[in-house]
Amino acid sequence: MLIIAHRGARSTHPENTLSAIQAAIDLGCKAIEIDVHEHDGQFWVIHDKWLNRTTDHIGKLHWMSADKLKRVRVEKTEPLPTLLDVLKLMKGQCALNIELKGIQHFDFLYHHLQFAIESCQFEHKQLIISSFNHDWLHTIKQEQPQWLIGALTASKGIEKSMFAKNLAATSLNLDIDVVDEDYVQHAKSLGLAVYVYTVNRPEDWQWLNDIGVDGVFCDSPAEAIALYPQAETFHW
Repeated sequence: MLIIAHRGARSTHPENTLSAIQAAIDLGCKAIEIDVHEHDGQFWVIHDKWLNRTTDHIGKLHWMSADKLKRVRVEKTEPLPTLLDVLKLMKGQCALNIELKGIQHFDFLYHHLQFAIESCQFEHKQLIISSFNHDWLHTIKQEQPQWLIGALTASKGIEKSMFAKNLAATSLNLDIDVVDEDYVQHAKSLGLAVYVYTVNRPEDWQWLNDIGVDGVFCDSPAEAIALYPQAETFHW
């Protein structure tokens, strides 16, 4: 079962920072998940729309210029990274799940993905774009179908995982509160990989592994990797 470092090694380092990502790489993680918001000519790596929870500033991300955001510190220690910063740091050392939290210009996203491949040693299948906004995922697949997408959801509809299949997604990314064996097997029957978020208890890791889940998003990857050694290489 794949252990995906959720916002980097979040249990020991400030989430969505370069230090958290480097720590996850050093632990031997084969995949890392980050969150991005597009604003003022950059994709900023941060989960929330508001800066309050994780940084030394108060207010919405979109209220500040790029110059001001460069002065923001996460947990008073590290700069707020951009997607370019992350790509340059990772250099294709492991797979990357980029969760879209906000976007205005899809061409700008495609430019970043191409940069990852051409300048940062990533392979195409190491990159996947996920989102709860399925309109965005649909747009990506319509405009540039070569990019992999992961369909995020926190619900189980009457058609189960068919919506992800209809999006031409590579994976179904499920909230642990709605996952069950029936949902997993339905997704598998449609050729979808299944990844579950956010899973930090050994009992849940074991249960999800038993029902055929392909991987979990985890805040404490060191502990999980000790129980579930990872393959030498991984592609989505």
